[in-house]
Amino acid sequence: MIFTAKQIASFVNGEVVGNENAEVFTFAKIEEGVPGALSFLANPKYTEYIYTTLSSVILVNRDFEPNKELDVTLIKVDNAYESLAKLMMMYEASKPKKEGISSLASISKSAKIGNNCYIAPFVVIGDGCEIGDNCIIHEGVSIGDGAKIGDNCLLYAHATVYHECRIGNNCILHSGCVIGADGFGFAPTADGYNKIPQTGIVVIEDDVEVGANTCIDRATMGSTIIKSGVKLDNLIQIAHNCNIGNHTAMAAQVAIAGTTKVGEWCIFGGQAGVSGHSTIGDRTTIGPQCGTIGNTKGGERLLGSPAIDAREYIRLTAYMRRLPAMEKKIKELTKELEALKNK
Repeated sequence: MIFTAKQIASFVNGEVVGNENAEVFTFAKIEEGVPGALSFLANPKYTEYIYTTLSSVILVNRDFEPNKELDVTLIKVDNAYESLAKLMMMYEASKPKKEGISSLASISKSAKIGNNCYIAPFVVIGDGCEIGDNCIIHEGVSIGDGAKIGDNCLLYAHATVYHECRIGNNCILHSGCVIGADGFGFAPTADGYNKIPQTGIVVIEDDVEVGANTCIDRATMGSTIIKSGVKLDNLIQIAHNCNIGNHTAMAAQVAIAGTTKVGEWCIFGGQAGVSGHSTIGDRTTIGPQCGTIGNTKGGERLLGSPAIDAREYIRLTAYMRRLPAMEKKIKELTKELEALKNK
């Protein structure tokens, strides 16, 4: 589909600077722009590319002022990144959607399938399952007995939802994710470990996205809960009986140990870890490879392992870099002191 700069500006409440009839039909990063592409500039680090890009139209923040002449058309908006996201969502929504249920899918006679769903070949839907309206379920997805999927959900190939688990509305489960595998529960004995039955479920609320190969374990008893708006990257582990608060976001390889409660609007950098039975306060930011032991108050920015305040961590890191020079100086002073003693 082709859109003009004028049409795009009307979608995002923007102001055109340049040729309002400039046409675009694709998206591109500003540094990789091609004719007919729409790009955006939000990070000042990429400002240099706006003078050389081949893209036809660039979304910029309203306060952007070029310091030399431009060959591209600008659309000034309140927030270039948010406007781009809005346009990309509109573009995706305009694509034709698959419908119908493949004859190669295995669907229990007791399962309930909503209206306008697409179910691909080799999908398995167990006894007593409920699938909401407008769901898209791709090849090889497995949905266990008694599981429930809400409306407008998208399950990519080979996602797995174990028995009795609950998925809300408008959720996205990416390929290879596993919802509801057993929690890591074992009782040590003289002869080894006895498995503790994991009798609970996983409850995922509305508007949650779960990345590829991410695992969310079912509760020992009760529910592991992922609250509304949570965004989980690829390769994340959420252990049994955790509760992840609304709109929390986690980057790849984060691991949350069992029975941990994470507050709302928290941010976890890649490979961050949280010890079990902890409480992470609302709006806590935990940096990459950070390891928390115990509770956090909320509103903190943490780095390091074990985690400490980010500013203190940066100061300590600066001191560590100076340690070799300090060691050399101490050795010199020690020699001088010994020489003075000998005199």
